[in-house]
Amino acid sequence: MNEAIDAIEAVPQGAEAGWTDDGFLGSRLQMLQPAKGYRAGLDAVLLAASIPARKGERVLEAGSGVGVASLCLASRVAGLDVCGLELQPDLVRIARENARRNALQTRAIFTEGDIGQQVRDLVTQGLEPQSWDHVFANPPYHDPASAALPPDAGKAQAHVTLGSELGDWVRFACTMVKPKGTVSFVHRADALASLLAALEGHVGGIEIFPLWPAQGKPASRVILRGTRGSRAPLTLRPGLVLHGRDGRFTERADDILRNAAALIFDQPL
Repeated sequence: MNEAIDAIEAVPQGAEAGWTDDGFLGSRLQMLQPAKGYRAGLDAVLLAASIPARKGERVLEAGSGVGVASLCLASRVAGLDVCGLELQPDLVRIARENARRNALQTRAIFTEGDIGQQVRDLVTQGLEPQSWDHVFANPPYHDPASAALPPDAGKAQAHVTLGSELGDWVRFACTMVKPKGTVSFVHRADALASLLAALEGHVGGIEIFPLWPAQGKPASRVILRGTRGSRAPLTLRPGLVLHGRDGRFTERADDILRNAAALIFDQPL
């Protein structure tokens, strides 16, 4: 799946030098993004749609970038409070502006920080462990030992671990989530074994949700969700087929990407 995908209606308007003004969820949300480097796309929107959050709950996103996933979630679920933690200060600044321009600044806040921080440092930022109903992340997809760095520094930091192992993302999420709360990740399908190994002993009731580019094609991404303290067995869900034979989004995918519908794990193909 291409990250600069047609879930986004890109409208470069020069809103700010080096940034584009892009529409998400059928242009229900307008987001500033870097004109070059990492740009949020399908993965962020689908992950946000999969979080089983309800009114009155608190949700934390690790590695929130310019806030696309967090704001898609806040827009979909009224009365939900969302916080995004992001390492790059320029992205935090734009995420805050994105929240403001979409009238979500009272329910979606963004703070600068590193998932590798000590717990005591996170507490000083108001990120209390075991206090979040749901924690989710779109971790870096590439290992710098086995993949060439993207030429853009921001894209490299978003896509390559640069010292943050997948286990660090899992430990952070599982440290912050409440008992019986959920942790969710979207990742490459070929990294599923590593993700499951990192989650072992931290959560149960794991659900694996494949994202099929088209009928009959291998899944290139998976969404994985686990529940802290659950003893339920692992479940492989039917997943979601994204494109039909004509190359257009399937009806179900289009409803999620354009109309902000929830992604329901146990819904049949």
